[in-house]
Parts: sequence; structure tokens; C-alpha cells
Amino acid sequence: MYIPRKFALSEADTDEALTRAGFAHLVTPGVDGLQVTPLPLLYDRANHSLVGHLARANPHWRGVGQGVESVAIFSGPQSYISPNNYATKAETGKVVPTWNYEVLNVYGQVVVHDDLAWLREHVSALTDTHERDLPASWQVSDAPIEFTEGQLKAIVGVQLVIDRVEGKAKMSQNQPVRNRAGVVEGLKSSGRPDQDVVARRVAHFDR
Repeated sequence: MYIPRKFALSEADTDEALTRAGFAHLVTPGVDGLQVTPLPLLYDRANHSLVGHLARANPHWRGVGQGVESVAIFSGPQSYISPNNYATKAETGKVVPTWNYEVLNVYGQVVVHDDLAWLREHVSALTDTHERDLPASWQVSDAPIEFTEGQLKAIVGVQLVIDRVEGKAKMSQNQPVRNRAGVVEGLKSSGRPDQDVVARRVAHFDR
């Protein structure tokens, strides 16, 4: 991925991005071309890896193995940026539209897990992570064990052992301060929650 120095995530920002990363596209080369599966992944800090699962019926997991590099792509906040947000539009007119976005590419080799104990621990951790802030959190143990066992037999675990991470945040860092302030104000005034998230990210990198 092309990453100009201004847009490269710091080590701290990369670690934060890995920790909060949730939904990804897992891309792996296969016999018939690239295999792509969208799936939630969790960062396992102790083993520096991403863990998730695929439907057993999905042939993607059969094509991974030792020596085959895969990449998990996480898309973060993103938004179109209008030249109308730039103070320099009135000063020079030399402005063009652009797109602000964050992306995290995580490369490594995938290990397949077909052990029910591993899968149970994984889905429990995945569920607990996403249920913990809900008013009435649900747990895997809330379902009948026979039902849960049947569900686990229908999936296969995948663990992406991380070799390298590329992080990019293109959040108006290449613009002068007055333009960045205009971008933040323009996004906040849109009334759209997703735009407000991008505004906060622009402000985060305005340091």
C-alpha cells in the first residue's frame, strides 16, 4: 500500500487500530484466484495474531496453509471532503475534492483450527467483546449446550499470525491548519454520525 509519510500511522496508533479493529476482509491467494471473505476478527495480543472463524461450507479455509501469505483489510472511518471546507478556496481557488479515510492491512499466514474447545473459547471471546457494553449482555452459555455444539461444528477457526502491519490515515494532515479546521467544522455540521466520526479523527491527527 502506498503510504506517504504524513499519512503513516505511528506505532501507538497502529496498536490502537489493531485493538479496536472489528470487521475485515480476509484475502488469500487460491488456485482459482484470490479468495475474499468478510468476517469479524479479534486481536490476540498475547500471540500477536488475529482470530476469527469461517463457515465450514466456505472453501476459503481449505486453500490456506503454511507458506501462503494472506492479508486482513480493515476499513476505518471515511468520507468525501469538499473543497468548500477549505479556507484557501476563497484565497486562491486552488483546491480540489479528496477523500479522507483510514485503513489497516495486516499480513501473515493463516492457521486453521478445527478443535471444538478452541472454537468455543474463540466465539465466547468474540461475543463477550461485542456484548460487554450492551445493557443486557448475552453469553454463549445462555444457549442450550446441544445447540451450541451443533453451531460450533458448522464453523472452522482461523488465526492470522501477524508478520507485518500497514496502517494509513489520510485525515487532511497535508492541509494547512485553517483548512483542517474547516474540514472538521464541515463534517460536524453535516448532522451525520459517520461524518462526525471522521471529524474526530481529523482532529486527532491535528497535532
